[in-house]
Amino acid sequence: MEGRVHFYEGYTMQQITFPVRVMKALGCDTLFVSNAVGGLNPQFHKGDLMLIEDHINLMGDNPLIGPNDDRLGDRFPDMCHAYDRELLELARKLALEEKIHALPGVLVAVSGPNLETRAEYRFLRQIGADVVGMSTVPEVTVAVHAKLRTLGFSIITDMCLPDALEPASLQAIIAVANVAEKKLRVLVKRILQEMA
Repeated sequence: MEGRVHFYEGYTMQQITFPVRVMKALGCDTLFVSNAVGGLNPQFHKGDLMLIEDHINLMGDNPLIGPNDDRLGDRFPDMCHAYDRELLELARKLALEEKIHALPGVLVAVSGPNLETRAEYRFLRQIGADVVGMSTVPEVTVAVHAKLRTLGFSIITDMCLPDALEPASLQAIIAVANVAEKKLRVLVKRILQEMA
């Protein structure tokens, strides 16, 4: 896919995750997801890649709420390894080989569309998040439900450090994402070659 729809645009969780269901029905067994996020961990910098090793859902909704279709997945999917550990290790190894700064970390997803306050950034960091975004978690939840192996990448487009916070510029965020996307393409291509 190129792009996605978001919860903050008014789509339901089921609409957001429908493409994952379609990919599974078409025979997909592995899902790569990527996003643009704000950095909460001071060890990260604008333009870095983060390998998503876990997530926190603060979106206020879940795509699995409602009747469960057992043909699509189990009623209570276990999220303890939502992101495939073997693929994460491969991504770490290849990032090192390519000299791409890509540390593992935790994504927290919020509904948006507003960016957070300083107090919210401080809270998100205290509960264990390294980056904050407005997507990905619903798709990964459905991928786990559908028993897809999943690997996730975050591009850190701006820093959200509460004590050094400055107003975000959408143009600057897009510019950083466009530069970092080149590194992401290199890494994904290498991972796909190794998986073949």
